[in-house]
Amino acid sequence: MRKDNPATAVAIASPATLPLVPTSLQLLGGSWPEEPGLDTALSKLILDKISAGDMAPTIRLYVPGREVAFGRRDAVAPQYPAAVAAAHDAGFTAVERLAGGRAAVFTEHTIAFSLAVADPDPRTTIHKRFQEMSELVVAAFARLGVDSGIGEVPGEYCPGEFSIHHGHRIKLMGVGQRLAKRAAHVGGVITVNRTDLLQRALIPVYRALELEWRPHTAGTLGDVQPGLRNDDVLAALKAEFADRFELTRDRVVESLVEEAHSLAHRHLPVEHRDGSS
Repeated sequence: MRKDNPATAVAIASPATLPLVPTSLQLLGGSWPEEPGLDTALSKLILDKISAGDMAPTIRLYVPGREVAFGRRDAVAPQYPAAVAAAHDAGFTAVERLAGGRAAVFTEHTIAFSLAVADPDPRTTIHKRFQEMSELVVAAFARLGVDSGIGEVPGEYCPGEFSIHHGHRIKLMGVGQRLAKRAAHVGGVITVNRTDLLQRALIPVYRALELEWRPHTAGTLGDVQPGLRNDDVLAALKAEFADRFELTRDRVVESLVEEAHSLAHRHLPVEHRDGSS
């Protein structure tokens, strides 16, 4: 996910930049890993409602299912059908995510995040959001005893300026943005364990897409600090958000989930959609 693609990365707020971001966030619980496209549809719906002034800023932190999330450039490539088939052959659902960039992998051993905030002119603050979210994640990793930095690892999958790496060797987090008229979504994935599972999908999918990358750049927090679990990473992220924002905790309301159900098919590859767009 690259800086020159507005649908790419994320960031979080230091005290000096707080006037440009909300001082409070709703931390929404709930995820639906068995329902392809639903979490993506929910993130898009929340973004649109915040843009319209109908919802407060939110952060979702959750454990997804096994998905290969394709970006817009992937979806228009002639190799896309073969890449979707490769994902399915590896045991992963194919979805089309909100942000740009190239294919990224989600598993039950990763943490997905989705931050949505109001912004009257979101295009002018893309870089700031990228930087701030990446800084927040680096700080959360430090709570876990994991040293990390911001920047692209040469040869990484879904390359981006605001990726989080360990030792400039392995990628631990990828991030992207999607803009609405008066709001922005910052979403991404943190890899916690099972590097082998990431590579099981990434290697055939990138081969099908005819994209060069270095498989050894895929890694997880568990490679750096053995014994870390999803719950440990979630706790560190929540603590870091709580230090920077006033958090209120709730679950996604059922009516919003039902509305997202009706839109989930829009985030699946065309040949796998069941219903009209």
